[in-house]
Amino acid sequence: MIVAFSVTPLGVGEDVGEYVADAVRVVRESGLPNRTDAMFTSVEGDWDEVMDVVRRAVAAVEARAPRVSLVLKADIRPGTEDGLTSKVATVERYLAPDADESR
Repeated sequence: MIVAFSVTPLGVGEDVGEYVADAVRVVRESGLPNRTDAMFTSVEGDWDEVMDVVRRAVAAVEARAPRVSLVLKADIRPGTEDGLTSKVATVERYLAPDADESR
């Protein structure tokens, strides 16, 4: 499964990067495949592993902020591995200059 999630501390002002970094650090230290972009962090693994990482990432922010917002989206597809890479590669193939435009 792939989970894309965003953890946002509330009540700490506008500069939240330091708090978000605490959450991302938890994800990166988990050893699970992951990616972070400007809006979400995606992590891939089985249900229990991924949800444990999300829980710990939220707890890391919660330890320093009076309130936390969590947005989560999951792609639950048993038997699929390396989805973080393969899903993007599929789109990139269609975007390639030599891709068949008639699709």
